[in-house]
Amino acid sequence: QVQLVESGGGLVQAGGSLRLSCVASGSIYTINAMGWYRQAPGKQRELVAAISASGITRYATSVKGRFTISRDNAKNSVYLQMNGLKADDTAVYYCGAERGITVVTTGRYAMDYWGKGTLVTVSS
Repeated sequence: QVQLVESGGGLVQAGGSLRLSCVASGSIYTINAMGWYRQAPGKQRELVAAISASGITRYATSVKGRFTISRDNAKNSVYLQMNGLKADDTAVYYCGAERGITVVTTGRYAMDYWGKGTLVTVSS
């Protein structure tokens, strides 16, 4: 099993920045891709960004140019730097991990493990 713990959420004004962090523990040797999904009230969970162990990335169109995903394999961590935040970015952000790289190569919902989420609220 893999445990994922997110941090870094909070309240920010539109145009501001936040950095989310996620640390993995447990059977981390089994995971390859890691990434971030988000779920706004009344909406489905959607992919924000994902990154493979080798550094291949995928972004949702809505966040390209504003968000950057990065990873530190030595620290078993993945990060999401969010700049230029908009009210539409308000959601619970979940860290996910996959044994393969389906989420990176196809964007399909493919995570095997999930964190509990961290709330990001952007005030307009």
